[in-house]
Amino acid sequence: MAERSGTPGLPTILVAAVALVRDRRVLMVTARARDVVYMPGGKIDAGETAFDAAIREAREEISVDLDPASVSELFTVTVQAHGEPEGRLVEMRVFQASTPDEPVASAEVDAVHWVTTADADRCPPAGRETLRRLAELGLID
Repeated sequence: MAERSGTPGLPTILVAAVALVRDRRVLMVTARARDVVYMPGGKIDAGETAFDAAIREAREEISVDLDPASVSELFTVTVQAHGEPEGRLVEMRVFQASTPDEPVASAEVDAVHWVTTADADRCPPAGRETLRRLAELGLID
């Protein structure tokens, strides 16, 4: 299920995202020649769990195969959805994972970036909140 009821007429967008952390930085991506950085991830497909969506999106966006045993849910961020009408929320379930693979941009993204909280101004609301929470957990600078 990719959406659920939120504000009447504006269903909440349900997404899963992957937090790959290395050297106190987290991986984010850019797409469509934009400077906005965001977590690798995307909408949860019908019949798919958030866990499975996170693994699928990592493969699709950053070309890594995650070991399911390395994937664990960290937290959920619910904020105004970037580029959507006021009142439309995104509920992003963030999963921490590790991989020996080197993440690279796929056909869906233009570039990968290792970021810290210093890059929060380049993020949409969900990304800013994710960086804040990752720093609060002591995972990134």
